[in-house]
Amino acid sequence: MKTKTDNRRRAGAEIKRTLRELNNQVALLNNQVGARVDLRPLDLDCLDVIAIHGPLSPSDLARRAGLHPATITGILDRLEKNGWIARERDDNDRRAIRVRALPARAGELFHLYGGMNDSMDEIFADYDEAQLATLADFLTRAVAAGRVATSDLAESAP
Repeated sequence: MKTKTDNRRRAGAEIKRTLRELNNQVALLNNQVGARVDLRPLDLDCLDVIAIHGPLSPSDLARRAGLHPATITGILDRLEKNGWIARERDDNDRRAIRVRALPARAGELFHLYGGMNDSMDEIFADYDEAQLATLADFLTRAVAAGRVATSDLAESAP
């Protein structure tokens, strides 16, 4: 006989499996997008972090991405050379550098992600506001859990 606990465990396992599959599909989409605009997958990831959370310092980017600062330097060099980001002096500390995404090339990415964005809008139309709020809460909390897991692994790296 199935219990509530069994059903809950199965539902949780299915959600985790589906999130892994979503992660794979988004990674494949990102690879296609990156290839079209000549960005390495990790460069595209870092550009997205900058676009969402920037402007931010290179060390903040390294921490958010779970990468070594030397790795970030190479990524930022490539992004700046190709017109994706700008390095600027911090207004509060002229010795510090902040990086920000440049809007001039954002349209290229917006166009390439257009099909996925349109599909997401169609999916959202099937849910009411309360359901969308629940989904948004779940995803926000899942992102926070991923951020903690990434940070923990980065801190324990040999």
